[in-house]
Amino acid sequence: MDDTRRVLTEFSVLAVVGMSRDPSKAAHSVPAGLKAAGFRIVPVNPEAIEILGEPAFPTLAAIPFPIEMVLVFRPSSFTPDIARQAVAIGAKALWLQQGIYSSEARRIAKEAGLQYVEDRCAGVETALYRITKRPLSG
Repeated sequence: MDDTRRVLTEFSVLAVVGMSRDPSKAAHSVPAGLKAAGFRIVPVNPEAIEILGEPAFPTLAAIPFPIEMVLVFRPSSFTPDIARQAVAIGAKALWLQQGIYSSEARRIAKEAGLQYVEDRCAGVETALYRITKRPLSG
């Protein structure tokens, strides 16, 4: 099983860094699709209070519960710092959305033992592999 499929199969709680309130943007529609597939979406956007009915947090460090995967919708230049934050909160995987690359973020994630995916769309991959999660109760 490749890393993209493994990450989407193993993890259900996703912090989405750079999640947008604008439904016309991929940073909104992709997480919306993942939520519909049963993933727990945790928006990380310092300018939002709530997105898709979920409370938004200003930073990864502000999230008061464990995060399994950090999904990134920010420019590549921001990703090394996001990778460090993902490591600091104990995330298990770092995923950079389609069009986002960073050798430094990859190095940081891999050295810390995180699974790493870059330049892939989590929504496309979820549909491709027909991955769904049981809706979380509670």
